[in-house]
Amino acid sequence: MKMNQNFSTVAQRSPSELATNKVLRNTYMLLSMTLLFSGVTAMISMALSMPPMTYLISVIGAMVIAMFVLPKFANSPAGIGIVFLVTGMLGFGLGPILTMYASLPNGGNIITLSLGGTGVIFLSLSAYALTTRKNFSFLGGFLMVGFLLVLMAAIVNIFLAIPAMSLVISAVVIMIMSGFILYDTSRIIHGGETNYVLATIGLYMTIFNIFISLLQILGIMGGDD
Repeated sequence: MKMNQNFSTVAQRSPSELATNKVLRNTYMLLSMTLLFSGVTAMISMALSMPPMTYLISVIGAMVIAMFVLPKFANSPAGIGIVFLVTGMLGFGLGPILTMYASLPNGGNIITLSLGGTGVIFLSLSAYALTTRKNFSFLGGFLMVGFLLVLMAAIVNIFLAIPAMSLVISAVVIMIMSGFILYDTSRIIHGGETNYVLATIGLYMTIFNIFISLLQILGIMGGDD
C-alpha cells in the first residue's frame, strides 16, 4: 500500500516537473539566441555609426513594445518574433554606447570586463537558484520598490550629472538586477512563471541592465587610466 502511494505521488508530480523543465529549457535556449541577436544588431549599429540618441529611442521603443504588445502575443508564435524585435532594438541602441566606451582609454578592456562580469553574475546566481531550489518570491515587493527608487534617483541625476551619484546608482542597479535573477529563476522553478517568452524577456532585461551598469562603473573608475 505504501509503495503504491509513493508511486502515485511521483506520478502526480511528474507532469508538473516536466512542464517546469520544459519552461526552463525553452527560456535559456531563447535567451541565448536573443543575446546573440542583440550582439549582431549592436555591431550593425556600431558599423553604421549611429548617433547617441539612438540608445534612448531604442530603449523607450523596446520598453513600450515589451510592456504593452508582448503580453498580448506571449502565448502565440508571434510572441517569439516580438521578443527578437525587442532585444534586437535594445542591441541596436547599445551600439552608440559601445562606440563611446571603445573610444576611451582602455575602452576595449572596459567592454570586455563588463561582458565577463555580467556573465559571471548571471550564471552564478542562476546556478545558485537552480541548485538550491530556494523560493525567492519574498523578494518581489522589495525589488520593485528598490527599482522605482533607483529609477527616480537616475532621473534626478540626469539634471545633476554627479559622477559619484552615477556610480552609486549603477552599483544599486546591479544589486537589484541580481535579486531579480534569483526572483525570476525561482518563479520558473516553482511554477510562478509558466510562459517562457515572458520569462526570457524578464531575464534579458536583468542582463541588459547589469551590463550597462558595469560599463558605467568601469568607465568612471577606469576611463581615464
